[in-house]
Amino acid sequence: MKKLRFGIIGCGGIANQKHLPALAKLADQVELVAFCDTVIERAEAAAAEYGVSEALVTEDYQEVVKQENIDVIHVLTPNISHSYITVDALEAGKHVMCEKPMAINYEEAKKMLDAAKRTGKKLTIGYQNRFRADSLATYDACSKGELGDIYFAKAHAVRRKGVPTWGVFPDKEKQGGGPLIDIGTHALDLTLWYMNNYKPKMVLGSTYQKLKDNPMANMFGSWNPETFETEDSAFGLIKMENGATIFLEAAWALNMINPKEAQVTLCGTEGGAEMFGKAFLDQGYVVFNKAAHNQLEQTEPSDAGGVFGFEGSSLEQKDAEAKQWVEAILNDTEPVVKPEQAIVVTQILEAIYKSAETGKVVEL
Repeated sequence: MKKLRFGIIGCGGIANQKHLPALAKLADQVELVAFCDTVIERAEAAAAEYGVSEALVTEDYQEVVKQENIDVIHVLTPNISHSYITVDALEAGKHVMCEKPMAINYEEAKKMLDAAKRTGKKLTIGYQNRFRADSLATYDACSKGELGDIYFAKAHAVRRKGVPTWGVFPDKEKQGGGPLIDIGTHALDLTLWYMNNYKPKMVLGSTYQKLKDNPMANMFGSWNPETFETEDSAFGLIKMENGATIFLEAAWALNMINPKEAQVTLCGTEGGAEMFGKAFLDQGYVVFNKAAHNQLEQTEPSDAGGVFGFEGSSLEQKDAEAKQWVEAILNDTEPVVKPEQAIVVTQILEAIYKSAETGKVVEL
Protein backbone atom coordinates (compact mmCIF):
# COMPACT_ATOMS: atom_id res chain seq x y z
CA MET A 1 0.00 0.00 0.00
CA LYS A 2 1.25 3.45 -0.91
CA LYS A 3 2.25 5.47 2.12
CA LEU A 4 0.87 8.95 2.75
CA ARG A 5 3.57 11.58 2.38
CA PHE A 6 3.48 14.31 5.04
CA GLY A 7 4.95 17.79 5.17
CA ILE A 8 5.44 19.51 8.54
CA ILE A 9 5.24 23.31 8.68
CA GLY A 10 6.43 24.46 12.09
CA CYS A 11 8.93 22.27 13.95
CA GLY A 12 8.71 23.75 17.43
CA GLY A 13 7.28 22.48 20.70
CA ILE A 14 3.91 21.13 19.59
CA ALA A 15 5.49 19.35 16.63
CA ASN A 16 8.05 17.56 18.79
CA GLN A 17 5.76 16.91 21.76
CA LYS A 18 2.75 15.64 19.85
CA HIS A 19 2.66 15.37 16.07
CA LEU A 20 6.06 13.95 15.13
CA PRO A 21 6.23 11.19 17.78
CA ALA A 22 2.65 10.15 17.01
CA LEU A 23 3.16 10.04 13.25
CA ALA A 24 6.44 8.16 13.69
CA LYS A 25 4.45 5.29 15.26
CA LEU A 26 2.50 4.98 12.00
CA ALA A 27 5.56 4.31 9.84
CA ASP A 28 3.77 1.58 7.91
CA GLN A 29 1.28 4.18 6.64
CA VAL A 30 3.19 7.47 6.78
CA GLU A 31 6.40 9.03 5.46
CA LEU A 32 7.62 12.40 6.71
CA VAL A 33 9.16 13.98 3.63
CA ALA A 34 9.33 17.76 4.27
CA PHE A 35 10.11 19.98 7.25
CA CYS A 36 9.78 23.76 7.43
CA ASP A 37 10.54 26.24 10.18
CA THR A 38 11.61 29.89 10.28
CA VAL A 39 14.46 28.68 12.48
CA ILE A 40 16.16 26.31 10.06
CA GLU A 41 17.98 24.42 12.83
CA ARG A 42 14.64 23.22 14.18
CA ALA A 43 13.60 21.91 10.78
CA GLU A 44 16.99 20.20 10.35
CA ALA A 45 16.74 18.52 13.76
CA ALA A 46 13.20 17.28 13.09
CA ALA A 47 14.17 15.93 9.67
CA ALA A 48 17.20 14.15 11.11
CA GLU A 49 15.11 12.41 13.77
CA TYR A 50 11.86 11.71 11.92
CA GLY A 51 12.30 12.27 8.18
CA VAL A 52 13.16 10.09 5.23
CA SER A 53 16.74 10.34 4.02
CA GLU A 54 15.94 12.72 1.17
CA ALA A 55 13.53 14.93 3.17
CA LEU A 56 13.12 18.55 2.14
CA VAL A 57 14.30 21.05 4.77
CA THR A 58 13.40 24.70 4.28
CA GLU A 59 12.52 28.03 5.90
CA ASP A 60 9.87 28.79 3.25
CA TYR A 61 6.50 27.10 3.75
CA GLN A 62 5.63 27.64 0.09
CA GLU A 63 8.36 25.17 -0.85
CA VAL A 64 6.50 22.50 1.10
CA VAL A 65 3.08 23.50 -0.24
CA LYS A 66 4.17 23.31 -3.88
CA GLN A 67 5.67 19.81 -3.62
CA GLU A 68 3.46 17.66 -5.85
CA ASN A 69 4.37 14.40 -4.07
CA ILE A 70 3.07 15.58 -0.66
CA ASP A 71 -0.40 14.36 0.33
CA VAL A 72 -0.86 15.89 3.78
CA ILE A 73 0.42 19.00 5.54
CA HIS A 74 0.43 19.71 9.27
CA VAL A 75 0.32 23.43 10.11
CA LEU A 76 2.01 23.80 13.51
CA THR A 77 2.90 27.48 13.49
CA PRO A 78 1.92 30.48 15.66
CA ASN A 79 -1.80 31.20 15.53
CA ILE A 80 -1.46 34.31 13.35
CA SER A 81 -0.34 32.19 10.37
CA HIS A 82 -2.77 29.28 10.67
CA SER A 83 -5.26 30.63 8.16
CA TYR A 84 -3.14 31.65 5.20
CA ILE A 85 -0.83 28.62 5.36
CA THR A 86 -3.81 26.26 5.61
CA VAL A 87 -5.62 27.94 2.72
CA ASP A 88 -2.51 27.78 0.53
CA ALA A 89 -2.01 24.10 1.37
CA LEU A 90 -5.65 23.22 0.63
CA GLU A 91 -5.54 25.13 -2.64
CA ALA A 92 -2.43 23.14 -3.56
CA GLY A 93 -4.41 19.93 -3.18
CA LYS A 94 -3.20 18.81 0.25
CA HIS A 95 -5.21 17.51 3.19
CA VAL A 96 -4.49 19.66 6.26
CA MET A 97 -4.24 19.12 10.00
CA CYS A 98 -4.00 22.57 11.61
CA GLU A 99 -3.15 22.95 15.27
CA LYS A 100 -5.66 24.59 17.57
CA PRO A 101 -7.07 27.17 17.62
CA MET A 102 -8.41 27.09 14.07
CA ALA A 103 -7.47 30.76 13.58
CA ILE A 104 -7.16 34.03 15.49
CA ASN A 105 -10.69 35.11 14.54
CA TYR A 106 -13.84 33.96 12.78
CA GLU A 107 -13.04 35.72 9.50
CA GLU A 108 -9.73 33.89 9.13
CA ALA A 109 -11.31 30.57 10.13
CA LYS A 110 -14.06 31.07 7.54
CA LYS A 111 -11.40 31.36 4.82
CA MET A 112 -10.08 27.96 5.87
CA LEU A 113 -13.50 26.32 5.90
CA ASP A 114 -14.38 27.82 2.52
CA ALA A 115 -11.10 26.58 1.03
CA ALA A 116 -11.74 23.05 2.31
CA LYS A 117 -15.21 23.02 0.78
CA ARG A 118 -13.97 24.51 -2.48
CA THR A 119 -11.10 22.05 -2.91
CA GLY A 120 -12.77 18.95 -1.50
CA LYS A 121 -9.72 18.29 0.67
CA LYS A 122 -9.93 17.21 4.29
CA LEU A 123 -9.31 19.73 7.05
CA THR A 124 -9.15 18.99 10.76
CA ILE A 125 -8.03 20.91 13.84
CA GLY A 126 -5.74 19.63 16.61
CA TYR A 127 -8.20 19.10 19.46
CA GLN A 128 -6.51 15.95 20.76
CA ASN A 129 -8.38 16.03 24.07
CA ARG A 130 -11.38 14.47 22.32
CA PHE A 131 -9.38 11.24 22.13
CA ARG A 132 -8.81 10.76 25.86
CA ALA A 133 -10.52 7.77 27.42
CA ASP A 134 -12.55 9.97 29.80
CA SER A 135 -13.60 12.22 26.91
CA LEU A 136 -14.77 9.27 24.84
CA ALA A 137 -16.75 7.86 27.76
CA THR A 138 -18.41 11.23 28.33
CA TYR A 139 -19.23 11.66 24.66
CA ASP A 140 -20.65 8.14 24.53
CA ALA A 141 -22.99 8.86 27.44
CA CYS A 142 -24.08 12.20 25.97
CA SER A 143 -24.68 10.82 22.49
CA LYS A 144 -26.89 8.08 23.96
CA GLY A 145 -28.97 10.67 25.79
CA GLU A 146 -28.06 9.41 29.24
CA LEU A 147 -27.83 12.93 30.64
CA GLY A 148 -31.05 14.06 28.98
CA ASP A 149 -31.23 17.69 27.84
CA ILE A 150 -27.89 19.29 28.80
CA TYR A 151 -28.84 22.87 29.67
CA PHE A 152 -25.85 24.01 31.74
CA ALA A 153 -22.13 23.34 31.43
CA LYS A 154 -18.82 24.60 32.74
CA ALA A 155 -15.75 24.52 30.50
CA HIS A 156 -12.65 24.42 32.71
CA ALA A 157 -9.17 25.50 31.57
CA VAL A 158 -7.55 26.88 34.71
CA ARG A 159 -3.97 26.59 35.93
CA ARG A 160 -2.76 27.89 39.27
CA LYS A 161 0.60 29.05 37.91
CA GLY A 162 1.35 27.60 34.48
CA VAL A 163 2.28 30.42 32.15
CA PRO A 164 4.15 29.08 29.08
CA THR A 165 7.46 30.92 28.92
CA TRP A 166 8.77 29.64 25.58
CA GLY A 167 8.04 30.51 21.96
CA VAL A 168 5.51 33.26 21.25
CA PHE A 169 2.85 32.42 23.83
CA PRO A 170 2.91 35.85 25.58
CA ASP A 171 2.96 37.65 22.18
CA LYS A 172 -0.56 38.98 21.60
CA GLU A 173 0.01 39.80 17.93
CA LYS A 174 1.32 36.36 16.96
CA GLN A 175 -1.04 34.33 19.16
CA GLY A 176 -4.19 36.46 19.16
CA GLY A 177 -4.51 36.19 22.94
CA GLY A 178 -3.43 34.26 26.01
CA PRO A 179 -4.97 31.38 27.98
CA LEU A 180 -8.43 31.84 26.45
CA ILE A 181 -7.24 31.09 22.92
CA ASP A 182 -4.51 28.69 24.09
CA ILE A 183 -6.16 26.31 26.59
CA GLY A 184 -9.70 27.66 26.86
CA THR A 185 -10.18 26.56 23.28
CA HIS A 186 -9.75 22.89 24.30
CA ALA A 187 -12.33 23.07 27.09
CA LEU A 188 -14.86 24.85 24.89
CA ASP A 189 -14.36 22.35 22.07
CA LEU A 190 -15.09 19.46 24.42
CA THR A 191 -18.16 21.17 25.84
CA LEU A 192 -19.78 21.91 22.48
CA TRP A 193 -18.95 18.39 21.28
CA TYR A 194 -20.52 16.71 24.30
CA MET A 195 -23.62 18.89 24.06
CA ASN A 196 -23.77 18.58 20.25
CA ASN A 197 -24.71 22.25 20.29
CA TYR A 198 -23.02 24.61 17.85
CA LYS A 199 -25.49 27.49 17.80
CA PRO A 200 -24.39 30.31 20.13
CA LYS A 201 -26.69 33.31 20.55
CA MET A 202 -24.86 35.80 22.76
CA VAL A 203 -21.66 36.11 24.80
CA LEU A 204 -20.56 38.17 27.81
CA GLY A 205 -16.84 38.10 28.61
CA SER A 206 -14.13 39.45 30.88
CA THR A 207 -10.35 39.27 30.63
CA TYR A 208 -7.73 40.16 33.23
CA GLN A 209 -4.02 40.87 33.39
CA LYS A 210 -3.60 40.89 37.14
CA LEU A 211 -0.63 38.57 37.80
CA LYS A 212 1.84 39.53 35.04
CA ASP A 213 4.14 41.21 37.59
CA ASN A 214 4.22 38.14 39.85
CA PRO A 215 6.20 35.43 38.01
CA MET A 216 7.21 33.52 41.16
CA ALA A 217 6.61 29.75 41.45
CA ASN A 218 5.57 29.32 37.83
CA MET A 219 5.71 25.64 36.75
CA PHE A 220 7.55 26.63 33.53
CA GLY A 221 9.97 29.06 35.18
CA SER A 222 9.77 32.81 35.59
CA TRP A 223 8.48 34.95 32.74
CA ASN A 224 9.47 38.47 31.76
CA PRO A 225 6.67 40.88 32.80
CA GLU A 226 7.79 43.36 30.15
CA THR A 227 7.00 40.95 27.31
CA PHE A 228 3.81 39.49 28.83
CA GLU A 229 1.26 41.10 26.50
CA THR A 230 -1.78 38.84 26.80
CA GLU A 231 -4.43 38.30 29.46
CA ASP A 232 -3.55 35.93 32.30
CA SER A 233 -7.19 34.90 32.81
CA ALA A 234 -10.49 35.13 30.95
CA PHE A 235 -14.10 34.23 31.62
CA GLY A 236 -17.12 33.95 29.36
CA LEU A 237 -20.84 33.39 29.77
CA ILE A 238 -22.32 31.90 26.60
CA LYS A 239 -26.05 31.66 25.88
CA MET A 240 -27.00 29.19 23.18
CA GLU A 241 -29.96 29.50 20.81
CA ASN A 242 -31.82 26.68 22.58
CA GLY A 243 -31.45 28.43 25.95
CA ALA A 244 -28.53 26.38 27.27
CA THR A 245 -25.82 28.22 29.22
CA ILE A 246 -22.07 27.59 29.19
CA PHE A 247 -19.58 29.17 31.60
CA LEU A 248 -15.99 29.15 30.31
CA GLU A 249 -13.02 29.79 32.59
CA ALA A 250 -9.47 30.00 31.26
CA ALA A 251 -6.31 31.00 33.10
CA TRP A 252 -2.58 30.48 32.92
CA ALA A 253 -2.31 31.94 36.43
CA LEU A 254 -5.13 32.15 38.95
CA ASN A 255 -4.93 31.97 42.75
CA MET A 256 -6.96 28.82 43.31
CA ILE A 257 -5.99 25.51 44.89
CA ASN A 258 -7.70 23.02 42.58
CA PRO A 259 -6.97 23.76 38.92
CA LYS A 260 -8.83 21.96 36.12
CA GLU A 261 -7.64 21.91 32.51
CA ALA A 262 -9.40 20.62 29.39
CA GLN A 263 -12.23 19.34 31.57
CA VAL A 264 -15.99 19.85 31.62
CA THR A 265 -18.94 19.78 34.01
CA LEU A 266 -22.28 18.89 32.42
CA CYS A 267 -25.76 19.22 33.94
CA GLY A 268 -28.73 17.62 32.19
CA THR A 269 -32.34 16.78 32.94
CA GLU A 270 -31.56 13.07 33.50
CA GLY A 271 -28.14 13.30 35.08
CA GLY A 272 -24.77 15.00 35.12
CA ALA A 273 -21.09 14.38 34.47
CA GLU A 274 -17.96 15.94 35.91
CA MET A 275 -14.35 15.37 34.89
CA PHE A 276 -11.51 15.03 37.39
CA GLY A 277 -7.83 14.07 37.51
CA LYS A 278 -4.88 15.14 35.36
CA ALA A 279 -6.63 14.90 32.04
CA PHE A 280 -3.84 16.47 30.00
CA LEU A 281 -1.55 13.64 31.17
CA ASP A 282 -4.12 11.00 30.17
CA GLN A 283 -4.87 10.50 33.87
CA GLY A 284 -8.37 11.96 33.89
CA TYR A 285 -11.65 10.28 34.73
CA VAL A 286 -15.35 11.17 34.64
CA VAL A 287 -17.96 10.77 37.35
CA PHE A 288 -21.59 10.43 36.27
CA ASN A 289 -24.43 11.30 38.64
CA LYS A 290 -28.21 10.84 38.64
CA ALA A 291 -31.20 10.20 40.85
CA ALA A 292 -32.32 6.56 40.98
CA HIS A 293 -34.13 4.24 43.41
CA ASN A 294 -35.29 7.32 45.31
CA GLN A 295 -31.72 8.34 46.11
CA LEU A 296 -28.82 10.27 44.58
CA GLU A 297 -26.20 8.08 42.93
CA GLN A 298 -22.85 8.57 41.29
CA THR A 299 -20.81 6.20 39.15
CA GLU A 300 -17.02 6.34 39.18
CA PRO A 301 -14.74 4.38 36.86
CA SER A 302 -13.17 1.09 37.80
CA ASP A 303 -9.49 0.31 37.29
CA ALA A 304 -10.55 -2.81 35.41
CA GLY A 305 -11.05 -2.37 31.68
CA GLY A 306 -10.05 1.28 31.44
CA VAL A 307 -12.55 4.10 31.81
CA PHE A 308 -15.94 2.38 31.74
CA GLY A 309 -14.37 -0.30 29.55
CA PHE A 310 -14.27 2.06 26.57
CA GLU A 311 -12.53 0.44 23.64
CA GLY A 312 -9.18 1.99 22.75
CA SER A 313 -8.68 3.60 26.16
CA SER A 314 -5.07 2.40 26.26
CA LEU A 315 -4.03 4.77 23.45
CA GLU A 316 -2.54 8.12 24.41
CA GLN A 317 -4.58 11.02 23.08
CA LYS A 318 -1.92 12.19 20.63
CA ASP A 319 -1.53 8.70 19.18
CA ALA A 320 -5.27 8.17 18.86
CA GLU A 321 -5.63 11.56 17.18
CA ALA A 322 -2.94 10.77 14.59
CA LYS A 323 -4.29 7.27 13.96
CA GLN A 324 -7.85 8.40 13.21
CA TRP A 325 -6.60 11.27 11.02
CA VAL A 326 -4.49 8.97 8.87
CA GLU A 327 -7.33 6.46 8.62
CA ALA A 328 -9.81 9.20 7.65
CA ILE A 329 -7.58 10.10 4.70
CA LEU A 330 -6.88 6.52 3.65
CA ASN A 331 -10.53 5.46 3.96
CA ASP A 332 -12.00 8.75 2.71
CA THR A 333 -14.08 9.27 5.85
CA GLU A 334 -14.72 12.36 7.95
CA PRO A 335 -12.18 13.16 10.67
CA VAL A 336 -13.46 13.26 14.24
CA VAL A 337 -12.79 17.01 14.54
CA LYS A 338 -14.67 18.79 11.76
CA PRO A 339 -13.84 22.36 10.70
CA GLU A 340 -17.54 23.25 10.87
CA GLN A 341 -17.31 22.56 14.61
CA ALA A 342 -13.94 24.21 15.21
CA ILE A 343 -15.03 27.47 13.57
CA VAL A 344 -17.77 27.88 16.20
CA VAL A 345 -15.14 27.60 18.96
CA THR A 346 -13.17 30.39 17.28
CA GLN A 347 -16.33 32.47 16.86
CA ILE A 348 -17.15 32.26 20.57
CA LEU A 349 -13.59 32.97 21.73
CA GLU A 350 -13.46 36.07 19.52
CA ALA A 351 -16.79 37.22 20.98
CA ILE A 352 -15.47 36.84 24.55
CA TYR A 353 -12.47 39.02 23.70
CA LYS A 354 -14.72 41.58 22.01
CA SER A 355 -17.16 41.65 24.93
CA ALA A 356 -14.29 42.08 27.40
CA GLU A 357 -12.94 44.99 25.36
CA THR A 358 -16.25 46.79 24.89
CA GLY A 359 -17.94 45.87 28.16
CA LYS A 360 -21.04 44.82 26.24
CA VAL A 361 -22.85 41.62 25.36
CA VAL A 362 -21.93 40.37 21.88
CA GLU A 363 -24.75 38.89 19.85
CA LEU A 364 -23.85 36.21 17.31
